[in-house]
Amino acid sequence: MKTTFADFDLPIKVLDVLADMNHFEPTPIQEKSIGPILSGRDVMGIAQTGTGKTLAYLLPMLKTWKYNKSGNPTVLILVPTRELVVQVTGILENLTQNLTARVIGIYGGKNINTQKLLFNNGCDILVGTPGRVMDLAIDNAISLKEVQKLIIDEFDEMLNLGFRPQLTHIFEMMREKRQNILFSATMTEAVDEMLDQYFSGPIEISLAKSGTPLEKIQQTAFKVENFNTKINLLEYLLKSSEDFSKVLIFCNNKKHADYLFTKIDELFPGEFDVIHSNKSQNYRLRAMKNFENEELRGIITTDVMARGLDISDITHVINFEVPEVPEQYIHRIGRTGRADKDGKAVVFVTKKEEAQLLDIEVLMDKEIILTKFPDGVKINPVKIASEKDEVKMKNANTVKIEPGGGAFHDKKDKNKKINLGGPTKRNPPKTKPGNRAQAKAKSIAKRKK
Repeated sequence: MKTTFADFDLPIKVLDVLADMNHFEPTPIQEKSIGPILSGRDVMGIAQTGTGKTLAYLLPMLKTWKYNKSGNPTVLILVPTRELVVQVTGILENLTQNLTARVIGIYGGKNINTQKLLFNNGCDILVGTPGRVMDLAIDNAISLKEVQKLIIDEFDEMLNLGFRPQLTHIFEMMREKRQNILFSATMTEAVDEMLDQYFSGPIEISLAKSGTPLEKIQQTAFKVENFNTKINLLEYLLKSSEDFSKVLIFCNNKKHADYLFTKIDELFPGEFDVIHSNKSQNYRLRAMKNFENEELRGIITTDVMARGLDISDITHVINFEVPEVPEQYIHRIGRTGRADKDGKAVVFVTKKEEAQLLDIEVLMDKEIILTKFPDGVKINPVKIASEKDEVKMKNANTVKIEPGGGAFHDKKDKNKKINLGGPTKRNPPKTKPGNRAQAKAKSIAKRKK
């Protein structure tokens, strides 16, 4: 007999919302996590992206949550990006629509004084990025002394982004007696170190070993000459198959994402948008909403969209460039094949990127299927700046200097002048260094007379 959410004795008002969302049965990570979290012990969950981690920690938290008269948060949820703050806050607001829970989401990039006003009526559940939570706590806009449950999602990414100092500071602002609920896609040395230092023997719940690909995602690869030829291949795939209807395209940096967008926008006007950290928050949220509502065919982005974001029914994830960190590939392709649906992931590989692809295959213990390069795609020989070889001087360190010849020869006698450094250097100073103080004193005395 299958387990349902009702088996966990969740609040009726929460079960009603889950039913409206057509959620009746927990995913494996939800089924494994809800019980241990309800036990009150610290929990460390290791699960791939797209497995339902958000509800895995929100549902048991809502079962034990109680209204706090003081108006200070009793639950703190930390996530690494603004987009995740918006997403988690939205899910929470939906789940608590029939409860009295006061949910507030905060992140950097917004006026901090405006955000302080959000707390005038109190806060029960606070969702935020570490930097902004720390800033508001330091300014006494919020108090973390009454936090009973600390939830950190995407813990590994949080440490990768350099948030460890902020996390440490936040830990020190809270009381020691609390429940810590941590979720991570991978178990890294940095995560291990933090667990040993700050958390009390957490129960480890592991859905799959780090790096295991989602089996319902079909993965293929194309060997491609260079970046500009990749653009031609992308154009070919988008034009030749209607299956590429909701596409997420990853580049390794903002400059490449912008360049690709300008080219694709010329070929498919108004069908694509671009998202990266240089885009304003409103712009990014608007683009994501248009993509979710299928008003856009695709988004070109960087790894800012590789983690945690839940956009439904993405048909294809295209790794336009092979990520330099193998684990990022797992996070990228995890944007498709969500909620038990099938997904497709495509990766474009230049000769320079073959070693990076091999690292990914080793991590996953799985070979990615190589697809024949289409005959109809034109190879563009023009390289972009990052693909051009560096110009090196041959034998730069072994130049032989011969007297009187070659590029380095002695000057003629008439040109052998001694550089005395100009008139001030050639003429001796009128006042000797030792007498400068006396001369200055005499000058002052004269002016006084």
